[in-house]
Amino acid sequence: MSSAVRLREDFTADDLRRHAKVSRDAGQSRRLLALAEIYDGGSRTDAARIGAVGLQTVRDWVLAFNADGPAGLIDRKAPGQKPKLDAAQCQALMQIVASGPDPDRHGVVRWRLKDLAAWVYASFGVSLDESTLGRLINRLGFRKLSVRPRHHEQDPAALTAFKKTSHHRDGDLRGATSRNGHRGLVARRSARRPEEQPTATMGTPWDTTLGTQGPAHGLRLHPSS
Repeated sequence: MSSAVRLREDFTADDLRRHAKVSRDAGQSRRLLALAEIYDGGSRTDAARIGAVGLQTVRDWVLAFNADGPAGLIDRKAPGQKPKLDAAQCQALMQIVASGPDPDRHGVVRWRLKDLAAWVYASFGVSLDESTLGRLINRLGFRKLSVRPRHHEQDPAALTAFKKTSHHRDGDLRGATSRNGHRGLVARRSARRPEEQPTATMGTPWDTTLGTQGPAHGLRLHPSS
């Protein structure tokens, strides 16, 4: 079993408690109080109980305190994931995006994220998904790549031309409607068109000369009494 690491001798238990009292970092205050227990002659087990940690963690606190003093007991932000592309590779990516693709060499006339991802893998052997590559492109100062052309609303000149063209087309449609509007209506009778002749009534007309007797060959109905 390894021996306990001694605390540096330029601090006392009272010094650590004063630092813990004015500290705005709760984690630092708890660690300072735990190490103050050791300065007072307490065991590392007692220090671990005060800090609510294990003995190995107390050892890590002692090493950090010996190296940087009270500041070494402040929680530091994690360094984060190491970038997949180094500075030289990012510079090469910037150049290829700025110069644009060579259709004969790259097989495309415009860079898309998936095309650049394939180029990065072929050039550096690094696999990047499109979302990660898109964020990297933005950090490098380029506008986000898109596979679709820009809408006419993003270009004021094109928008004006679009409105003018639409206006002319609307005018033609209105003219065509006014010229052909009669197609859905019944044509009027012209002055030279003869009057329509009455058509024959289907079936045998009733002979009014027969009166109420009706035709001779017909049936005669008698009202019931």
